[in-house]
Amino acid sequence: MADNQKRIPALFYQSASGKQPVRDWLMKLDLADRKTIGADIKTVEFGWPIGMPTCRPMGKGLYEVRSSVAGNRIARVLFCIHNGQMVLLHGFIKKSQKTPKQDLDLALDRKNKVEANQ
Repeated sequence: MADNQKRIPALFYQSASGKQPVRDWLMKLDLADRKTIGADIKTVEFGWPIGMPTCRPMGKGLYEVRSSVAGNRIARVLFCIHNGQMVLLHGFIKKSQKTPKQDLDLALDRKNKVEANQ
């Protein structure tokens, strides 16, 4: 499928220093996990707006891409929608039922930086 068919193309959040924390996190995962998470992100890009089980709103303009990866682990990529794009803000492996506040706060902080830079 061509990029112009994506409803919301994904891009990686980039810090002021040029780092892309979600890309860095993904590159530390094994290939099978990266492929699973990438396929779920692609599903959101082409299917937006999309709901459970792939995507869920987290409040305050944040959403999560929900992925089940090898070893019965659960991966999450938190993102926001900005200027018609899906900005991938934070990725992590969940260790508890509830999304940790520090992960939500980090994603929200990055979202605010994206919006401030317009």
